[in-house]
Amino acid sequence: MREIRRRTRVVGAFPDGKSALMLVAARLRHISSSKWGTRRYLNMEHMETLNKTA
Repeated sequence: MREIRRRTRVVGAFPDGKSALMLVAARLRHISSSKWGTRRYLNMEHMETLNKTA
């Protein structure tokens, strides 16, 4: 998120919403291909046990 804010300040104003969306999508693609994209932040085993008890 910080990187997107920094790049937004560098660019200034976007000509349209599509340009801003392209910047965010490019950053997300970069994150998903790096080691940050391979980390798991939610253990799904806990969710499965909750579903079984409910």
